[in-house]
Amino acid sequence: MVRLKSLENNYSNHSLINTQAIQLISEVAFDANQQVYLIGGYVRDLILERKSDDLDFVTVGSGIDLAKKVGEKLKVKQVSFFKNFGTAMINFQNKEYQFVGARKESYRENSRNPIVENGTLEDDQNRRDFTINALAISLNKNDFGQLIDPFNGINDLAAKLIKTPLNPDITFSDDPLRMLRAIRFASQLNFKIEKLTFESIIKNANRIEIISQERVTEELQKIIKSNSPSYGFKLLEKSGILEIIFPEFTKLKGVEIINGKGHKDNFYHTLTVLDNIVPFSKNNVWLRWSALLHDIAKPPTKRFSKKSGWTFHGHEDKGARMVPQIFKNLKLPLDNKMKYVQKLVQLHLRPIALTKEEITDSAIRRLLFDAGDDLEDLMKLCRADITSKNKDKVKKYLQRFDDVESKLKTLEDQDKIRNWQPPITGEEIMNTFGIKPSKEVGILKHAIKEAILDGLVKNNPKDAYDYILKRGVELGLKIKK
Repeated sequence: MVRLKSLENNYSNHSLINTQAIQLISEVAFDANQQVYLIGGYVRDLILERKSDDLDFVTVGSGIDLAKKVGEKLKVKQVSFFKNFGTAMINFQNKEYQFVGARKESYRENSRNPIVENGTLEDDQNRRDFTINALAISLNKNDFGQLIDPFNGINDLAAKLIKTPLNPDITFSDDPLRMLRAIRFASQLNFKIEKLTFESIIKNANRIEIISQERVTEELQKIIKSNSPSYGFKLLEKSGILEIIFPEFTKLKGVEIINGKGHKDNFYHTLTVLDNIVPFSKNNVWLRWSALLHDIAKPPTKRFSKKSGWTFHGHEDKGARMVPQIFKNLKLPLDNKMKYVQKLVQLHLRPIALTKEEITDSAIRRLLFDAGDDLEDLMKLCRADITSKNKDKVKKYLQRFDDVESKLKTLEDQDKIRNWQPPITGEEIMNTFGIKPSKEVGILKHAIKEAILDGLVKNNPKDAYDYILKRGVELGLKIKK
């Protein structure tokens, strides 16, 4: 049970509903002879004492008309309204105020777009997805601050329970996105999904196929951003929804045993890595995606031999090649965010390999060169990837990571390899030997890069130039006089 500080039915003295804006909304609605209520997530979070910047108001009457009148009083520059949905929104003091007329809804089988009719507050609460989101607080003069809770949502808050207000089969069949929302709220709030509600999600899982990919991915992102994303993914898998929306990930699940030799369950390993990265990625969901996808190619690269047992050779390379298609399927951005994830998937074994062998300066320089600005995030991912239950083994690995990071810093201070730019340009090479663009220019540029990374040449123009002169002559080029 959650210990809620306030279980009384009246919130009239609560500071968060006595703001200037809410008081003004109450007065405008009174003057317009419209009932108005604060409803949904803001009320839920108010009771749970969670921060919320999105306020939803339901009014018996036109939400758009009420929003326009409120906007005039607040002197906001713009009121955004959507006639098709009967909703309006105002941005005021870094908060979003959304207005909608009370309504009742009915659905067609193959669409989540409802047929909407004007309704009462009771109708509007009936259409809400979960009991904890059907809570409303009156902003009317005669009962200002009164909690209206027809489905005992406040008790479900205390019990940490996600439950539909009406028959869950109807709720989820009408709007299948609510199944994902149930799992998302469970993950965000660390709540359980009530037994009949979850059974209904399993029963109706295939209905998720009528939801647009953008809406599915939006909920998936929110699960990944939660404090315990593994919990959400386990619910997605158990419900059968994960197989539909992210089949590549479900293929990680399971352990195969041959000749008494088994491998770890990469599904649960990956979820542990994802949870491990949470404290280091509060504002970087793409680092979490890197954790989620770092072993995504283990199923197609899995091999067994009597000599070596189970291997996953090249899963980092194949995984990096899989990232663009996964992002495309999920309609995630295909820009630098995707390339960042791809890069970390590609490199995630490199620092781990350095902990198992003698650390050479050349290997360190190459890691600095390849990781560039993303080196720190790569190291966070690698640390999160240590999931052994053997505490001594984990301690040993982490100590070796400390050694690797110390060496990285020393060599970067010395050689300036990160985000490296050639000390000698292609144009300078052509001027030096009096040649035009050709394969020789490329050979020499590659040679100087390799020489610097191997520590044969210092990373400065003079030493690089002397090296180029020598290699150019070896290629049969003549120095221009």
